[in-house]
Amino acid sequence: MAGTADIAMIGLAVMGENLILNMNDHGYVVTAYNRTVSKVDEFLAGSAKGTKIIGARSLEEMVATLKKPRRVMMLVKAGPAVDDFINKLVPLLENGDIIIDGGNSEYTDTTRRERELRVKGIYFVGSGVSGGEDGARHGPSLMPGGSEEAWPYIKEIFQSISAKADHQPCCEWVGPEGAGHFVKMVHNGIEYGDMQLICEAYHLMKQALNMSNAEMGDVFDKWNQGELDSFLIEITRDILKFKDMDNTPLLDKIRDSAGQKGTGKWTALSSLEYGIPLTLIGEAVFARCLSSLKEERMEASHLLHGPPNTRYEGDAHEFAEHIRKALYASKIISYTQGFMLMRETAHCFNWKLNFGGIALMWRGGCIIRSTFLGNIKEAFDKNPDLVNLLLDDFFREAVHNCQESWRKVIATGVMLGIPTPAFSSALAFYDGYRSSWLPANLIQAQRDYFGAHTYSLNKEPGKYVHTNWTGHGGNVASTVYQA
Repeated sequence: MAGTADIAMIGLAVMGENLILNMNDHGYVVTAYNRTVSKVDEFLAGSAKGTKIIGARSLEEMVATLKKPRRVMMLVKAGPAVDDFINKLVPLLENGDIIIDGGNSEYTDTTRRERELRVKGIYFVGSGVSGGEDGARHGPSLMPGGSEEAWPYIKEIFQSISAKADHQPCCEWVGPEGAGHFVKMVHNGIEYGDMQLICEAYHLMKQALNMSNAEMGDVFDKWNQGELDSFLIEITRDILKFKDMDNTPLLDKIRDSAGQKGTGKWTALSSLEYGIPLTLIGEAVFARCLSSLKEERMEASHLLHGPPNTRYEGDAHEFAEHIRKALYASKIISYTQGFMLMRETAHCFNWKLNFGGIALMWRGGCIIRSTFLGNIKEAFDKNPDLVNLLLDDFFREAVHNCQESWRKVIATGVMLGIPTPAFSSALAFYDGYRSSWLPANLIQAQRDYFGAHTYSLNKEPGKYVHTNWTGHGGNVASTVYQA
């Protein structure tokens, strides 16, 4: 077995096993290893039976099976486990060998690891992997970044096993250091936003329109045949139509308390760090946090009163169409904000990200895959320097066409006491972005009044001055800083 395997995989959870089987299907010889060795034996005797997959019972045995340069991919829990495996692998590898982290690692950790391993002569790749169990098995979206010298040695494998959109692989080199994991993080943040937007549409139809799950399933099925065509709309349709063993909707039995693994929170924190207003994704994270307060909400539901009427009294079909348009417009804002964050971060780190290419990578295999992404690619193909999707003709007109419905849905939700935090934050961002004037002049005056933080005047935007507002505050100003 010495030197016969093309790549090794550490980690035999759902994603690891399915990626190995995917690689095997495409003709690659893969060595499988897991810290709990019994899982290797179970895998070889189970779904890997009859394949060319090799099992290793130690890291030493695993490395010995690999062709040079050795390629070792990990799909293990983000954090210390990744560093632990790296530390154990380094003594077994040689200059030019490649370690790939395919987990949901923080991009800052990936940058640190790439720099540390480069000094030791080992190339490190941090790759986003999206698509869940089915994507891993039949074609995920892959977002590799890190040591670009490694790309020629993993490109064929990665592009072969990836999903395809318009016959193009949903995988391309993203950029240096932690760029791959950063793009995957933003992907997951947009995923949080998309899911929350869909849930708000579901909430409005369920509560305001009193629609049954089957009726809502039909609505989502219709939406999936138009401009909202996407994986998340598709599975929402299926979930709404799914019956439990007693022939009642399973969805209604699921506790309304959402979990999260942290990537949405990381995206929101990054937006604060780089000063980009990812308001919709932030609200999506907070909505999950609020949902987790189930016991408190149950108590509050008996004590806190809202509007007496929670039913929409107009035409239900017409209002459902308003909801569709509000969802579409808000979805545009979600992606707009995500690409704003990627652009700013790329500028800060001097990463030359191909935004049209990123949109293509997301068009197939991943959780946020949708027809919508083709329009984003076209926007960046037309103008690679596009600073904001809302300034592209297609998206500007799309939002204009949806705007009246968007406002009606949010206003109706407010009047009926139905929360729409993601819809509302998306519209507030749109109204703020299109405003030539915002009341931040008053904020600057307030800051200067209580803290002598200074302000700039319209006629001299680069010059900062301080006013003694009270007559006894003095003329000494604080240091100018940007919050």
